[in-house]
Amino acid sequence: MGTTSSASIGLVLLLAAVLANLPFGNERLFAFGPRKTPKSFAWRLLELAVYAAAVVIVGRWLEGRSGQVAAQGWPFYAVLACVFLTLGFPGFVWRYLRRRQAAA
Repeated sequence: MGTTSSASIGLVLLLAAVLANLPFGNERLFAFGPRKTPKSFAWRLLELAVYAAAVVIVGRWLEGRSGQVAAQGWPFYAVLACVFLTLGFPGFVWRYLRRRQAAA
């Protein structure tokens, strides 16, 4: 539990913050495929769920590299969803609240 675990935690938190805001920051599907029309809110939620799963996978992988992987129950995933939504709030505000206000 030295600097490697601190670095792993920091990496996972940074990755979560970036990926939580990515669906709101661009009009591409999963940041790759271009679209001719704007993404719907449903697409953004799907991307958010996929990115949350990616953060869990990276976190599990890093946890497995440093020791034994702890079993997680539903409370862990409920908290993860809340934290991920909280981290994505700045992107949501920028996409749906701030930009509309500036256009009006």
